[in-house]
Amino acid sequence: MRFAIIGAGWYGCHLATALDALGLDVEVFEQHNRPFHEASGNNQFRLHQGFHYARHHATRIQSREGYMRFVERYPFLSDSVPHNIYAVPTFDSSIDFATYRLIMTATGVDFSEITTSPVPLRNVSGMLATHERVLMLTRSREYFGRKLSGRLKLSHRVERVEDRGSHVEVDGKVYDFVIDATWGHFTRPSVPVFYEPTMLLYYEGPRNFPAITLVDGPLASLYPTEERTIYTLSSVTHTPLGSFATSSEARRCLAAVDGNLVKAKVTAMETQISQYFDDFRERFRFVGPQLSIKTKPIGAHDDRSCSVTRNGRIFSVMSGKIDTIFTATERVLSLLEMRLGIEELSAPLLRSDIVEFTS
Repeated sequence: MRFAIIGAGWYGCHLATALDALGLDVEVFEQHNRPFHEASGNNQFRLHQGFHYARHHATRIQSREGYMRFVERYPFLSDSVPHNIYAVPTFDSSIDFATYRLIMTATGVDFSEITTSPVPLRNVSGMLATHERVLMLTRSREYFGRKLSGRLKLSHRVERVEDRGSHVEVDGKVYDFVIDATWGHFTRPSVPVFYEPTMLLYYEGPRNFPAITLVDGPLASLYPTEERTIYTLSSVTHTPLGSFATSSEARRCLAAVDGNLVKAKVTAMETQISQYFDDFRERFRFVGPQLSIKTKPIGAHDDRSCSVTRNGRIFSVMSGKIDTIFTATERVLSLLEMRLGIEELSAPLLRSDIVEFTS
């Protein structure tokens, strides 16, 4: 059985290695000259446990379980964050600290409540310290490049996918199934979505500085990268550059980014984080912007959970978090079993297996 996967991000590469381990024939098509070039390589490099998602239960649960599975499956592709702090602002959070703490307790994730932190924060009503990890991007590119050697088709932009009923053709080549792992940039997702171009900011700062995440609502976070003196600064308010109905519109927005917009975002994000961390500008130096596009479901419920849909022989994967790659794999296999007719197998007749006993 032959699979074509479009997109060599985290989901495309993990799905490819999982299907290959099952003895299936897989090829991965990536339009750029390296894997993890778009959203998978342009994000906050955070391996979540669910603390970001106080407003969506399914996302928290998938993140919690995916975190443990990711560390077990890929222990060498992430590293620990020495100090990781979630702080609830006194005035600007959409929920109070007691509610946030209760939600996380009910989710079953490990944390400790702290009254002091390595970073002097102000205007916060409570803090949690917890374990999260940073993704090792360079190492991940190298690992999947070796693991998928010969099956990773770089610099190949897929132009045409045609479902013929008995098979599917990708640029004229025959496969049994196709998995679209482009987050709706190739085929339109089955759920209503919008495309959000984003700008995170890279900063240089002290080695092994604590990660700081302000929750929950239109707030900011500072998180380390694989290079422990480089950090990303993000803002729920200022990181998005717009909301668009199509991928092409979002790409045009990114192409129009100029120096004036970058300067405006630097000022806005630094002002925001400085409301809680006075010394930010003294301890961190702006290095450059990071541009990407997120595909998000329409709605105010903060849903970033994983979903997989199938239309004929074409699967489409949607998720907002790297740690749900295992959920995606399981759902692809489940839908594949249904497609192959597993649900049509005859039901066992228990009565025929009962040995009759005559007294």
